[in-house]
Amino acid sequence: MSLVAFAGRRLAGAVVLLVLLSAVIFAATAVLPGDAVSAVAGVDASEAQRADVRAELGLDRPAAARYADWVAGAVRGDLGRGFVGDRPVTEVLATRLPNSLLLAGLTLAVTAPLATLLGLWTGLRSGAGDRIVSTAAQTLAAVPEFVVAALLVAVLAVWLEILPRVSVVPLGGTPLDVPHALILPVLTLSAVGLAVATRLLRASVADAAATPYCEAARLNGVRGVRLAVRHILPNAAAPAVQALTLTTGALVGSAVVVENVFDYPGIGRELQLAVAARDIPMVQGIATALAGVMLLVLLTGDICARLLGAREGHR
Repeated sequence: MSLVAFAGRRLAGAVVLLVLLSAVIFAATAVLPGDAVSAVAGVDASEAQRADVRAELGLDRPAAARYADWVAGAVRGDLGRGFVGDRPVTEVLATRLPNSLLLAGLTLAVTAPLATLLGLWTGLRSGAGDRIVSTAAQTLAAVPEFVVAALLVAVLAVWLEILPRVSVVPLGGTPLDVPHALILPVLTLSAVGLAVATRLLRASVADAAATPYCEAARLNGVRGVRLAVRHILPNAAAPAVQALTLTTGALVGSAVVVENVFDYPGIGRELQLAVAARDIPMVQGIATALAGVMLLVLLTGDICARLLGAREGHR
């Protein structure tokens, strides 16, 4: 199968999956705890006032009709307006999503090289060093993100007082205006991402090192850095890309937690606020957009892995 056909099939599958996920998200918002009408009209509103608000918000219409209208608007690039503040969802995405992508990009810039080095080192060794790193990675991967964040805050912000406890960004500014506010969120996500990526890359490197191709290289006297760079890495490149792609997926979920811990002005923070306020259109739009970003990351990873695999197959 050609690369174009492969990418086309993956893209079509991603679109279908996104539609299904949007339906699941839409249905899930219907069972959110609390009542969106109460959140907008107030808990002391009369039944007549609540009925007026429900009609104004369109919540008196059948769910299927509301979903059909939402999909029609989404196709045109209109994800609706939030119940709270009457803000366009696309405007919130345009403002907050770049901040989250910046956080993810910096995290990957830290995680990818370190995970590659640790994955190579542990995958090619079977001694105490491998056991120590693997055990540490497994332990760290099991620790919740908010616990890692709390420990970093306790050490770097409270004890040493070298970093701020929260990521305060000036009104109208961006996180790049206060680079030090990015350090703790990036460190937290990097710790979690590094643990996951190292374990996945170690497995890829160990599998590549056990192939007949690499065994033949060892028999010919190839050792050390030369073996890793010329024989192990090319064979492990495609699985390594997929491992980093999965790590990126894990960071999407982790970022929602970390952004709330540090009050970082990202899309995960907006999602949490929207859920707390029962702002259904905002939850639907943000959650669907995050699902789309995740599917795009997975699609890119599949295509890159396919390219690397095809290249290796023709070596």
